[in-house]
Amino acid sequence: MSLAQLRIDDGPHTMDGLRLIARDDNKQVEAFMSRKVMDIWAESVEPRGGRQSLFRGQYNALGRLNLPALQRIVRAKYERGIAFNRQHPFVEVLFSDIAESGETLNLSELVRETLPPAFHRLT
Repeated sequence: MSLAQLRIDDGPHTMDGLRLIARDDNKQVEAFMSRKVMDIWAESVEPRGGRQSLFRGQYNALGRLNLPALQRIVRAKYERGIAFNRQHPFVEVLFSDIAESGETLNLSELVRETLPPAFHRLT
């Protein structure tokens, strides 16, 4: 098992998160990281107090910027095989996978737009 050509799926899909496509020889492998996992990962690097969820353009851009780290995380989980991936060859990246990997997220190009007051949570 060896993953190659990992890329971000920028096409239309209904999944609420970062969808990645890779190849294992002649078969396609899909990996997915939910928006919530992306939010937690981003927040772990950039604590802001008032949490703001990422939008598709933002998490896709973060995915492209951090593609080498994502490839290492996805490859490590994929290579564990069916015993660790119930939906093998589909790979769902959890925050525990990220924490275990020790990978850090590069947020240098993340642009957060200011939300109007109606969008902020009341505490």
